[in-house]
Amino acid sequence: MPRRNNKQSFPILKNVEIVDAGSEGKAIARVENQVIFVPFVVPGDIVDIQITKAKKSYKEGKAVHFHKYSTLRIEPKCSHFGVCGGCKWQNLSYEQQLIYKQKQVKDCLERIAKVEFPEISPILAAEDVFYYRNKLEYSFSDRKWLSEFSKNEDHSKTNFNGVGFHIPGIFDKIVDIEHCYLQAEPSNKIRLAIKDYAFKHQLSFYNARHWTGFLRNLTIRTSNTGDLMVILVVGQRDEENIKNLMNFIKDEFPEITSLFYVINQKQNDDISDQTFVHFHGKQFNTEQMTSLLAPQTQLKFKVGPISFFQTNSKQANHLYDIAAEFAGFKGHETVYDLYTGTGSIAIFIAGSVKKVIGLEYVPSAIEDAKVNASLNQINNASFHAGIIEKILTEDFVTQNGRPEIIITDPPRAGMHQKVIDQLNIILAEKIVYISCNPATQARDLALLNDNYRVVRVQPVDMFPHTHHVENVVLLEKRV
Repeated sequence: MPRRNNKQSFPILKNVEIVDAGSEGKAIARVENQVIFVPFVVPGDIVDIQITKAKKSYKEGKAVHFHKYSTLRIEPKCSHFGVCGGCKWQNLSYEQQLIYKQKQVKDCLERIAKVEFPEISPILAAEDVFYYRNKLEYSFSDRKWLSEFSKNEDHSKTNFNGVGFHIPGIFDKIVDIEHCYLQAEPSNKIRLAIKDYAFKHQLSFYNARHWTGFLRNLTIRTSNTGDLMVILVVGQRDEENIKNLMNFIKDEFPEITSLFYVINQKQNDDISDQTFVHFHGKQFNTEQMTSLLAPQTQLKFKVGPISFFQTNSKQANHLYDIAAEFAGFKGHETVYDLYTGTGSIAIFIAGSVKKVIGLEYVPSAIEDAKVNASLNQINNASFHAGIIEKILTEDFVTQNGRPEIIITDPPRAGMHQKVIDQLNIILAEKIVYISCNPATQARDLALLNDNYRVVRVQPVDMFPHTHHVENVVLLEKRV
């Protein structure tokens, strides 16, 4: 019988083996046929688990004592591992991470889609397992997390200001990051320099409970062409301090090619509807890609302060090459690119098809797509903004031409039911389905199964040390 802990309303389960990797970066244990999700452990660990949440179908808990460490376990590189919410698989070797990501794709196809599928191609590993992100967002807070804290101690002189990432499940506290391995330098140097400047000049850090404070957020965007964009978000209209701080950033880091600031006085962190003040340099970064279909052509993409672009540039290039290979273009095709975003896939394939039509629900993204098409002298691509399940109609198909191939790359929630219904009416010869969520992808594949068969499956690792996996599926119309 599990023993009770007087300080807890849930029991501690003793000597439990971790048996699998699960969703959201948590590992899985099973006790009396019930699944328990546990973070920051790896398969093979034997631990005592403090249950923290109990549902009918599963429980959640945390490891409070290790009886045996798994042979799969490695030492995490980051000193913030276990507290920061990111990189939850850093204690698992990269080779094992790939195995579990491949398994995740297979499990979703078997258990959710329940369709026939061929042998899954080996997952495409990331070239860089550290410093692979081209965009990182930090938060300032006057309530940084203390790993060692006692209410009995005098904290009147403790500096609680910090800049980093939010503690999972706690909206108003952050991990004060010393070094992050997600983005290459000078990302860490810029963040730490701004923090030191703030301490020296007594600038206030944001309080998310009361919506007060000067320093609020920091976004750093890099590119594979060497561009470096910095966007500082402040919570107060203090022109003198803004000017002084922005000049400090510009002078301290001459390698910055684009510098913006935003004054956000709302009670949420969304800045897409705010004014971006261009302070220095260019107004955009430039990303570059090369398609295997046309290796002699360098495609360029303008990336503004709120533009969407895949955050792992190298793997995105490989991902698009896989999608193009699956499609098997002959040059005569009309292609629909659903959820086109800023048009990166549409532009990537435009030189290999007759015409491509991109659909996207974010109007500003469509404007970026048009700019990028013009930048690359592409004139066989058109882009349409609107709710996709509303604009993808029979009239739209009549006006734009019935597609031989459809590429779809929806958000994590997958495709809307009405979009799937329309795909089952259009009946394109092929559908290339790119997904960042194999579970919702599998759900959608089941809904397409009457008319399409799965003929190829290729997982791609875009985010090492996390549970996330991208998956590309080729569907061919049944005869």
